[in-house]
Amino acid sequence: LRFEFIRQVGSLKNRVLGILDRIFPEYPGCFSDVFIRTSKELLKSYPAPEELAEVDLSELSAFLKEHSRGSFGEERAKKIQSLAKGTFGITIALDAFSLQLRLLIEQIEFIEEQIKVIEDAINEVMEELRPSKETPYRHVIETIPGIGPVLAAAIIGEIGDISRFPNPRALVAYAGLDATVRASGLFEGTRNRMSKRGSPVLRNSLWLAAVSARRFNPELKAYYELKRSQGKHLNVATGAVARKLVHLIYSLWKDNRPYDPDYQWSPPGNNA
Repeated sequence: LRFEFIRQVGSLKNRVLGILDRIFPEYPGCFSDVFIRTSKELLKSYPAPEELAEVDLSELSAFLKEHSRGSFGEERAKKIQSLAKGTFGITIALDAFSLQLRLLIEQIEFIEEQIKVIEDAINEVMEELRPSKETPYRHVIETIPGIGPVLAAAIIGEIGDISRFPNPRALVAYAGLDATVRASGLFEGTRNRMSKRGSPVLRNSLWLAAVSARRFNPELKAYYELKRSQGKHLNVATGAVARKLVHLIYSLWKDNRPYDPDYQWSPPGNNA
């Protein structure tokens, strides 16, 4: 459900950006991220560029200061107002676009609150898995750099009982991270493309974990960079990291042992 809500938020954000591109294409230059709290509050209160252009500068400055907890003030207000006055956006049907913009922002905020409720519930469930109050982790896979409580909960929930899988390769296949095979009458070969069989939730969770691990896990970062240096496409290299991550998860879970970068665990093959 969390992943579905995240997809919905992504879709709504694209619609917001589409409207801004028509009525106020310069707006993304006002903030580093259109969807930070201050920006969302501004778009709800002043959805049309003409409103931003006409509002009193001191009022706009006070609004920004209040909703950014002092991070933005008069200088940012001047920039926004200048862009609003000189916008190349369309001027027809502004009322309709403004209403859409406000409603879309409110939908985004509502769903983001639902996501937070789900994540709080996930943290409570994960807390119940903690072996003891003194144990610094809730489950051994949460000790792997790149796997936080939310991803850990999704992975644990989809795998269930690790003993169902006789080896890491079976778990890789269950996640749909194994390579597809093409065959003809005279030839059979492996393609560097995931089969995408099995659990899509598990596959998506492992992919997100791999994207994080290739940045924050020194061991898997080095493996990712090796694959890239071998000429592998970004997605192919990330898929290789995801498969290696599955082997690591399997090993730690089976042995009930927290992650140790110095421990020599059994690595996967090199069919990336």
